[in-house]
Amino acid sequence: MLGSNLFDLTGKIAVVTGGSSGLGQGAASVLAANGVQVLVIARREDKLNEWSQSAKGETAVLAADLSDRSALANIAAEAVRPFGTPDILINAAGINTRQPADEMTDAHWDLTQNLNVAAPFFLAKAMVPGMRAKGWGRIINFASLQSRRAFANGISYGASKGAVEQMTRAMAEAWSRDGITANAIAPGFFRTELTAQVFADPELSKRNAAQTCIGRNGEVYDMDGPMMFFCSDASNYVTGQTLFVDGGYTAK
Repeated sequence: MLGSNLFDLTGKIAVVTGGSSGLGQGAASVLAANGVQVLVIARREDKLNEWSQSAKGETAVLAADLSDRSALANIAAEAVRPFGTPDILINAAGINTRQPADEMTDAHWDLTQNLNVAAPFFLAKAMVPGMRAKGWGRIINFASLQSRRAFANGISYGASKGAVEQMTRAMAEAWSRDGITANAIAPGFFRTELTAQVFADPELSKRNAAQTCIGRNGEVYDMDGPMMFFCSDASNYVTGQTLFVDGGYTAK
């Protein structure tokens, strides 16, 4: 039987990708504030340092380009240096080039698949042995509304996020017997750098809010509860699942 505090993460170690802004940074912040030692990986060193200086808790940063598949092994090796082998991996880094299907280039397709699909898998693969040795681990991937719905100019992004949902199920099948759960969070419309073009159009933003059951778009703090759930013992018997944190957007 589990203890009374199902959400206690004190002493855990987490690696969060894409944490220089947006939902990745929100995930890193809530974990750090709840006693987790957090390493954040992203490209922009200045943004990483700015976050680390203001975050509550014990944090470290690593500036790296996760879209470079040849660098992922070295990135994974560097990620364990500050605090040791992670218990939690949150794959929040992502890109949406928003190109029409007829204008899609090889370069933009490869960039999207490398960052949104390959990086989460190969980082997880590198970190699973350490989690397996502990008999406990959490992998949280970021899916999307486009994991299941087609949006305009989203063919490469949608393909990658559809892959993330299936990859999450496959990770669960591969590793859950070792005490490592794998789940995904699919955000609705949150105001982040990735959705800046959407929120730059007030009418579109208003329509998206009206499409939800709750009647508003998401705020970064709306992700705190689901993130704590998936990272903690509260979700011990939940694996291979995708949770849509979208205010009911997909329910209508």
